[in-house]
Amino acid sequence: MSPRSFRSILLSPLLLVLALPALLGVDAPQAQSPADRAVAASVPPSIANAPLGSTVADFADPFILRDGSSYVAFATGAHGKNVQIARSTDLNAWTALPDALPALPAWAARDSQGLTWAPSVLRRTGKYVLYYTVPDSVSGFQCISRAVADAPEGPYVDDSSKPFVCDAQLCGAIDPSPFVDESGRAYLLWKSDENAVRCRGASRLWAQPLAADGLAVTDAPTALLTMDRAWERPLVEGPSMIMRDGRYFLFYSANWYESPDYAVGYATCTRPLGPCEKKTIDAPLLRSNGGMLGPGGQEFFEDANGATWMAFHAWSAPATTYAGGGARALRVTRLTFADGVPRLAR
Repeated sequence: MSPRSFRSILLSPLLLVLALPALLGVDAPQAQSPADRAVAASVPPSIANAPLGSTVADFADPFILRDGSSYVAFATGAHGKNVQIARSTDLNAWTALPDALPALPAWAARDSQGLTWAPSVLRRTGKYVLYYTVPDSVSGFQCISRAVADAPEGPYVDDSSKPFVCDAQLCGAIDPSPFVDESGRAYLLWKSDENAVRCRGASRLWAQPLAADGLAVTDAPTALLTMDRAWERPLVEGPSMIMRDGRYFLFYSANWYESPDYAVGYATCTRPLGPCEKKTIDAPLLRSNGGMLGPGGQEFFEDANGATWMAFHAWSAPATTYAGGGARALRVTRLTFADGVPRLAR
């Protein structure tokens, strides 16, 4: 990859994408529930009116964690960092921080530059657990590992002696995303890399229970869904889950990441371990249009007022490849629900 430089700067003014829902590939807003109206009214205008999207250059597979009155964003490794990280107080202006993961475990492949993907963080009592993807020197597959820190910005330390999640029969595991249910039970969602050359199969999305400290899986993984719709080809990846009104919503990215056809879909599940039913059958929830191309890598977080936001990355037209001079930038947008259907703000 040859991503653009992301230096320690305050990004302002921002590159803002302003478009109508039809141009964004987002369903037109519907009537909000009383709860959604109340939350929207309580959000400060500087955040509630933030368009789809405030942008941080080359910050792929973003994950945002609220830390008091500020936000900490993590992203796929680039520019000499294993895990990129930045902090903001308003979701608009971001300041880059030192590498969140200065060292990789001994079992990781020596040449892992640019191959530490899709970091996510689980807050546990007195500590933070970082999950991320890194190449395994033994199997050659991309695998999931974990690291621990006392503060959200790190530095995270990975003292593992082997991959955390990595099934050779599934050609490895990538895109870890933690989810905590209403009882406080934590799960890890991930993608099996079965579309890799050595498997040449259909990738699947999985969920697996975590121990209370987040440092072990406690049961076998359960497959939630696979690639089976035309718009998803050639793969599904990047699972993330939220709960709303007693239902579990599984969001995912699909198609090829260096393409304007990359997009975000969703399914509903009866439990974190499924079963799940796809809802974006014929078209994705969020897709390319206007100057925003190939959106994906979505994750969710709440602001201080309880409003739900989706963080994701997208290319800026016309480039949708690194070789072509493009970069996948951080973007955020509000997520609400109307009649049990997710809606993305303008």
